[in-house]
Amino acid sequence: MSQMLDGLMPWVGRICGSIAFESGPDATQDTLVQVFRDLKTLRDPTALRGWVRRIATREAVRHAQRERKAIAFVCDAGRASEIPKPNDPTLAADIRTVLESLSPEQRAILVLRDLEGLSEDEAAQVLEVAKGTAKSRLHRARAAFLERWLS
Repeated sequence: MSQMLDGLMPWVGRICGSIAFESGPDATQDTLVQVFRDLKTLRDPTALRGWVRRIATREAVRHAQRERKAIAFVCDAGRASEIPKPNDPTLAADIRTVLESLSPEQRAILVLRDLEGLSEDEAAQVLEVAKGTAKSRLHRARAAFLERWLS
């Protein structure tokens, strides 16, 4: 059991960290605790990764929502609108800043579709929403990301 959780930790950490940022480690820990506690309820061992992904996404969104309520986002109006070159070290920081301005739900759909490579159906299942909801949420998330990136 310990080896399985150790093997899942980096992957779960990447999902949770991409959605919950500073609360990512807490979301990762909560995910692994829930996996450990509820593993006996998993009927199909081949569904482990999908089941864990669903738990991780839900925990990350929950932690991000809690953090968002506690911290007001302050927009830096003097920020240059110039897009950095691909090898520019500030690029990762700029992307993170833009992602932080999105809602946890928008970050979750972007992570599932664009980082994890899930289909719309799979992302909808993980988020426990209708396929149309996932599709429209993804569209709005991408549009919001682009708008904030270019402003």
